[in-house]
Amino acid sequence: MTNWQPVIGFEVHIELATNSKMFCGCPADHFGKAPNTQTCPVCLGLPGALPVPNARAIEWCIKLGLALGCQINLTSKFDRKNYFYPDLPKGYQISQYDMPFCHNGELLGHKITRVHLEEDTGKLIHSRNQTLIDFNRSGVPLVEVVTEPDFASVQDSDAFLKELQSIVRALKISTADMEKGSMRLEANISLKPADSHDLPDYKVEVKNVNSFRFIKKAIEFEIARQSQLLESGVNPLQETRGFSETKGETVGQRSKEAAHDYRYFPEPDIPPLQFSQDQVDSWRSQLPKLPSHTRQDLLSLGLSENYVKIIAADEKMFNEFMKNPSKANADSLVNKRPPKPKSISPSPKDTRSVVESVIADNPKAIADIKAGKTQVMGFLIGQLKKQLSDIDVPLTQKIISEIINK
Repeated sequence: MTNWQPVIGFEVHIELATNSKMFCGCPADHFGKAPNTQTCPVCLGLPGALPVPNARAIEWCIKLGLALGCQINLTSKFDRKNYFYPDLPKGYQISQYDMPFCHNGELLGHKITRVHLEEDTGKLIHSRNQTLIDFNRSGVPLVEVVTEPDFASVQDSDAFLKELQSIVRALKISTADMEKGSMRLEANISLKPADSHDLPDYKVEVKNVNSFRFIKKAIEFEIARQSQLLESGVNPLQETRGFSETKGETVGQRSKEAAHDYRYFPEPDIPPLQFSQDQVDSWRSQLPKLPSHTRQDLLSLGLSENYVKIIAADEKMFNEFMKNPSKANADSLVNKRPPKPKSISPSPKDTRSVVESVIADNPKAIADIKAGKTQVMGFLIGQLKKQLSDIDVPLTQKIISEIINK
């Protein structure tokens, strides 16, 4: 049997916490808002509407690039990425192609290809035999961090992604909450013989994973799946796959596009952008102390690595510690953390409301249950647990059955 070496790269999408969207004045905070209440002709792609770039979003994108050690392009531009999908009202996405704001960075020894800025898409809501679209998210500023395919293990991948999240939060440019979709992970995974120096001639992209735990499981599953195919003499397809949280495995979605499929060309409604070196240097001087420097400062004060990890990850605890940077104060802060509040079971009315929402979002699962695949009920319960702190499982199953059997 061949000894296979994983080749892994990442694309991380981060929604910026600006007040307004990327190219219009609509509010960017879309989570939990009533559908299609934060839209205008620009983010709906109506004829004649013209985009105006959000200067704060551009500044924050470049600051993230600087924090990641990137080179900054003093001349940059936006491009049109053309593809047709219902959540993309214009028929193209305003993104960046060959002149991103930031390029050639590094984090934890891993190379970052580029950090660029684009607009987010709308959100599809699948409801029984129809699909609805919420355009509140359409046009929200989205930073994409693209790495080189130089990760060879799940452990290195996990450390990198968590450090990136901590840097984003230290810069205060995004909450980077994956459960709310403000940080989304995509991994490109392939395998090569361990003694080969060439990159594989294919890659499998696993898209839109919303937790560190699930991206680890997705990578581990893909390594096992692809190694079995290669051992049997079959080259894995170059494709895009999703991750099934209930099954713990990836699922094929579509063949993977290449850059030429998107027919990129410069965005004609937005002139190229010019920056001075003085402006970039000013933004660099405004960067806060990054998490790695904070941890090093705490280590230099004689704290254990465990204490450093806990205190550095909590801004309020860190500030309290720095008022009295002593071992005794660290002991007090770490050992007297308030316990998590006890969860309160939701009322049947609240449970029914969330059940109706989950059912509307998962028509395939409902069809499977109606077809006799009762094990899919566990998947729906899992989706509900993401939104409710504690649930009565028998009651919830009863409510699901009542709704789908109406």
